Amino acid sequence: MTEAAERTDGGTTVDLWRAGLTRVPEQVWERRESRVLILADNALTGLPPRIGRLRRLRTLDLGHNALTSLPEEIGELTGLDGCLYLHDNRLTALPRSLGRLRSLTYLNVGDNPLGALPEEIGGMAGLVELRAQRCGLRELPASLGRLTALRELWLRGNALASLPASLSRLRELREVELRENALEEVPGALRGLPRLRRLDLRGNRLRTVPRWLGRELPALEKLDLRWNGTAVDPGLVEELERRGCVVLR
Repeated sequence: MTEAAERTDGGTTVDLWRAGLTRVPEQVWERRESRVLILADNALTGLPPRIGRLRRLRTLDLGHNALTSLPEEIGELTGLDGCLYLHDNRLTALPRSLGRLRSLTYLNVGDNPLGALPEEIGGMAGLVELRAQRCGLRELPASLGRLTALRELWLRGNALASLPASLSRLRELREVELRENALEEVPGALRGLPRLRRLDLRGNRLRTVPRWLGRELPALEKLDLRWNGTAVDPGLVEELERRGCVVLR
């Protein structure tokens, strides 16, 4: 393995970005003190259970590989409190053990043919940002309502026709991206969220736009309704714009 480790924030970073890897060098698993491991933009198709040894990791980047599965031992990385990048792989499922990563703040699983998120994802209590764009999702697990620290939810390019009612408990949500899904109505689960600032509903199948968007989303700053083919009540637009909300339609 090329010596690529450097000291950052008092911990060790192992950076093997674009190193042309088809497998992870054995030496990586011996670096038990590693805090950051970057394996992005390689040609990895799998990881050994030995990844569970790196229990001091705080950030793990596996994005842009060819991973088809992840070992359950990834759930042993309970020290992860930064970012976990799994985007742009070939994952068809996520391990249930991810629910044990309770301190993780950022998770990106986008651009994988997942079809579903595991119910156990609700155990990731520290999540502030969740990205699951273009994952073939038709529904979301009700357990997402347990992610009460969540501020950003990115779900572009799925096949969602609704959101679970439990999302109404996500009182810290600031940004929700639902662009290019199959919504025929604005999800009632978003009703009354006190801190929601941006709501992207572009490219859905909305039949109506409810008046409660003006009354019950007091922090709304931007509402994007383009490419839905539905008329928007001018009174609602005026109400939102009067208080400074940008409405795109």
